[in-house]
Amino acid sequence: MMQIPSFLFFVSACEAALLVRHPSTLFRPVSAQFQVRTHTTTVRLQESPSDSASPGLIDALKMRARIFQESNAAGLGFKQCVADAIAGEYDKGSTEAELRKIIGSAPVVMFSWTVSPACKKAKRLLALAGVEVKVVELDQPWSEGNPKRAQLGRMTGKSSVPSIWINGEYIGGCDDGPTDSAPGLIDYTFQGKLAPLLTK
Repeated sequence: MMQIPSFLFFVSACEAALLVRHPSTLFRPVSAQFQVRTHTTTVRLQESPSDSASPGLIDALKMRARIFQESNAAGLGFKQCVADAIAGEYDKGSTEAELRKIIGSAPVVMFSWTVSPACKKAKRLLALAGVEVKVVELDQPWSEGNPKRAQLGRMTGKSSVPSIWINGEYIGGCDDGPTDSAPGLIDYTFQGKLAPLLTK
């Protein structure tokens, strides 16, 4: 029996709830096999008859659990394992190439989520400094942003957002970063490193 981390049930439960509101051929409402409780609503789903083009809920859970376990076995941190599992299967090489192209497309690039408080704070601070920023929202749509987020984590050692890049150099997030050389926007500013980097 495969043990599946509980967060995967939450992610798949959210996906399932969306599919119930917007029915597809993947699922049909029935009772018994799978039950999800959200507040006062109970959603019951059963995988529909096998469709080789579209995996069912159980197959999606198994795939995400496998990816989580593979990332964990590779020695990646918990947050990166979660990011990889949420991203699912994707082409790491082409995703990194796309990210490198985006990073090189403007002097200041920030990968963001529209509702993230840290991302909003970073946008506000950069605007106060008069910095023009190319913002890439990873939650519009999630299906494209989740693989980018996972790959950014593999490139930088930090899968959270914002992910801020200046002249192709990763400086971290808003309040912190993974290393002393990428401590985050606020530390970079107070260390006097931001202005020189912006004038390169």
